[in-house]
Amino acid sequence: MPTILGQNQYGKAENRVVKITRDGDTHHIKDLNVSVALSGDMEDVHYSGSNANVLPTDTTKNTVYAFAKEYGIESAEQFGIHLARHFVTSQEPIKVARIRIEEYSWERIATSDNNSKFIGSDEVNHSFARKGQELRTTQITFDGENWEIISGLKDLTVMNSTNSEFWGYVKDKYTTLKEAYDRILCTDVSAAWRYNWTSDADRMPNWEKSYAQAKKHILQAFAETYSLSLQQTLYQMGSRVINSRSEIDEIRFSLPNNHHFLVDLEPFGLKNDNEVYFAADRPYGLIEATVLRDGVEPKIPVDMTNL
Repeated sequence: MPTILGQNQYGKAENRVVKITRDGDTHHIKDLNVSVALSGDMEDVHYSGSNANVLPTDTTKNTVYAFAKEYGIESAEQFGIHLARHFVTSQEPIKVARIRIEEYSWERIATSDNNSKFIGSDEVNHSFARKGQELRTTQITFDGENWEIISGLKDLTVMNSTNSEFWGYVKDKYTTLKEAYDRILCTDVSAAWRYNWTSDADRMPNWEKSYAQAKKHILQAFAETYSLSLQQTLYQMGSRVINSRSEIDEIRFSLPNNHHFLVDLEPFGLKNDNEVYFAADRPYGLIEATVLRDGVEPKIPVDMTNL
């Protein structure tokens, strides 16, 4: 039977670029992992091997580093927008550019404030430690006219040591889980949110502020929700972001339930009054859902790995 070419794309994946901005003696770091995927008139290279329409992936890599110098890195989103616009507008065969970026955060190391300070230590503004919290993410897609920006985070581990219950669930002959009226709720937050900015004619969001605010609302909702289920907490987190940030229309979460089980200490003559737990890393419950602004069509893929 004859075959035809389906969806295809190519580019250079995981270009690690670190940009140091030197503001006198004070330095600032942007640390990105950038993946470029290009698609368009690429039938010939697949059917006959002709590279006439192919921009080498090595060139896309070089562009990432050159743009870090030419444009700087104000934000992951803005940097991705520069790249996507360049590839679509400078190469006629390329119709769509998708830029995925992961951002690694660094925080400045505070110098000592006692008599052991060395001379000039109060002027040290160039030492950093990698933050051990979330990984910031963004995906920029541009087709020459319209933009789609989906940003988010992953690996943000959060815990409530109380104010969480789980009871009243369906029970059958295989159910052994005991109802809990005071439990630990712990999860590793993965979230992706879609901005409603799609056109150069519209005012662009403040990407850095928007990210910080979205993360803040996610954390505050997690902390402030008395949870009867992780699903309820997820919905509150999403609703808080949508209701607080007008530039975001949709947010999707993937939340593993990092189970903490009370350890049976009775064999040792000890009472475990919700104090000692075993943290199980697998298997785990996995709760996933999308929260939308009313009237908005969902566009974030159900499987977030397929963004």
